[in-house]
Amino acid sequence: MKASTLLLPLLTMTLATATPMIAPSWAQTRFQGDEQVNIQVYQKASPAVVTIRTNGGNGSGSIISPDGLVLTGEHVISGSRTVQVTTSTGARYNARVIATNRQRDLALLRLENVQGRLATLPLANREGIQVGQRVFAIGSPFGLSGTYTTGILSRIATNGDLQTDAAINPGNSGGPLLNSRGELIGVNRAILSPGSSGGNIGIGFATSVLNAQEFIAQNRNNSAPALAAEPRPNRPNVPNPQGVRLGVALDPETLTVREVEPNSPAQVIGLRPGDRLLAVNGRPLEDPEELRAFLERRPRAMVLTVARQGRVANVLVRF
Repeated sequence: MKASTLLLPLLTMTLATATPMIAPSWAQTRFQGDEQVNIQVYQKASPAVVTIRTNGGNGSGSIISPDGLVLTGEHVISGSRTVQVTTSTGARYNARVIATNRQRDLALLRLENVQGRLATLPLANREGIQVGQRVFAIGSPFGLSGTYTTGILSRIATNGDLQTDAAINPGNSGGPLLNSRGELIGVNRAILSPGSSGGNIGIGFATSVLNAQEFIAQNRNNSAPALAAEPRPNRPNVPNPQGVRLGVALDPETLTVREVEPNSPAQVIGLRPGDRLLAVNGRPLEDPEELRAFLERRPRAMVLTVARQGRVANVLVRF
């Protein structure tokens, strides 16, 4: 009897002291480590990310000054003089295109009738951009504004452009690539799609903010629309500068596809009239002669950057 009497109070005391310890432990570990960083970056950066709508489609952008300066991709605005911009709160603005740089695929917009100060994204310096670091992308893929993906910075190209495995899809173009401090390190530009499906295989590209800083500084005070950063000299019409090896006829000024030859590599990868050729193997194209010179080397394959209706993708072409 004495043993039973002593055991019962001891068991009761043990249960009473152990039970409350479970809830505090769970509460303290819900959002820690990497998960907490993810949440903090999104909460800090997402108010400065916008959705851009043009007649050609949707894209994304970053507010970089509280009075309404927006950085995005040149292919997103696709020659427009004015676009519609929606902020994360649902506020809508008309915006004027004040500068573009096709080679870097950059554009600056100025929001009209801004009241008060807008949330902004800080620009990273060189030390804030390192291969192997975690990166974060926010944008409006397929019109789904505020979509958030994460990955790592996989590579920095010789021209400074960034490669990442963070999921980037149509509509993310022009939106921010961020570091873990919530700083803008790149403007999302393209995905590598080996075929005509346009699917994401985990290789995305962004223009480094280091390459964008001079463009911003030179054009942030522009007031009139500037649809061409660099005037092009008049060139004779070159209907098909690369022969049947690729199989397209191009506009010599805009590098827009006019015709696609049947059973050509261009048809196999899904090119169609209206597409714009932006780059080969990551190198921006300025005129058809550059494409002709590349194809004369008879490469076995190349990565072609193509813009279509405000979206851009990298497509693997095999010969």
